[in-house]
Amino acid sequence: MNWKSRPVLVTGGASFIGSHLVGELVERGAAVRVVDDLSSGQMANIQEHVDAGRVEFIRGDLKVNGLAKKAVDGISVVFHLAADHGGRGYVELHQSACALNMTLDQLVFDAAARGRVDKVVFASSGCVYPNDLQTDPTQTVYLTEDIVGPPYDADNMYGWAKLMGEMTLRAYCKDWGLKAASCRYFTVYGNRGHENHAVIAMIARAFLRQDPFDVWGNGEQIRNWTHVSDIVAGTILAAEKIDDGTAVNLGTMERTRVIDAVREVLRYTGHDAQIRFLLDKPVGPMNRVADNALGRRLLGWEPQVKFVDGLRRTIDWYFASKDRATLAADLERKLTER
Repeated sequence: MNWKSRPVLVTGGASFIGSHLVGELVERGAAVRVVDDLSSGQMANIQEHVDAGRVEFIRGDLKVNGLAKKAVDGISVVFHLAADHGGRGYVELHQSACALNMTLDQLVFDAAARGRVDKVVFASSGCVYPNDLQTDPTQTVYLTEDIVGPPYDADNMYGWAKLMGEMTLRAYCKDWGLKAASCRYFTVYGNRGHENHAVIAMIARAFLRQDPFDVWGNGEQIRNWTHVSDIVAGTILAAEKIDDGTAVNLGTMERTRVIDAVREVLRYTGHDAQIRFLLDKPVGPMNRVADNALGRRLLGWEPQVKFVDGLRRTIDWYFASKDRATLAADLERKLTER
């Protein structure tokens, strides 16, 4: 697919992942439109592109006033990343808010189909996978795309909404001939990340020299943190190579315990602190790691950034860009809010 001058829409394009995707599409010469209500995204993430005329920005809620229809007008490819979302604390404590994603996704997909766009790429999630497969951190488990099926058992309302989004998109492929792909993102981190996600929360605590240093859960949870640059690369490849609504995992297969990530943050930042485990906090699944074989086969994609390298880059960015006094006054709220 030739991206030069191609009109693309990125919903949620001022957000953490969305803004990185916008930057890469601009680099490839695409004509980018962003729609974002700025409920969690920040104009600072894309302001340079807007000021330079490389990005058209529309502020608004895609669920109201027919904005979805207006947003897709004249667009070739829709990257649908807009969602009510957050880290573990947010998705467990804001179930009704996450449920609204089903309405949002339906409106965007319907507008895209009726507007005859060429392709929709949907940002889905590892939260669509059955909970019972992710309970034992002592087992080596890799989640393959084909195990999402009856009986479905998604992770909280956020996971159910993402699952319904995938199924709805496939229905539009079948009924309308819409070309589409779904990308299941796994535990994304990197520059511009938010403190309601685990890696940024760890870094924030080290930045504030927190002692004792709080860890949610017992630290044995296993994740496959995936750098945002790899997520963006996979998302664009999905737009280029998948047409039939197939869902593909975008995640590294590195298995990292929370406690090991914490220790690396402390070591790299030179912060010597006592670790305090908070067992009453939301922790999510104990063992969530993607199998990315399908992504390698269909997309020719595999992660390029090792976790330890990406973590250090993210720490460097965070320490260089944050103000301690401002963060100290607001960290507890940020851990569970957008």
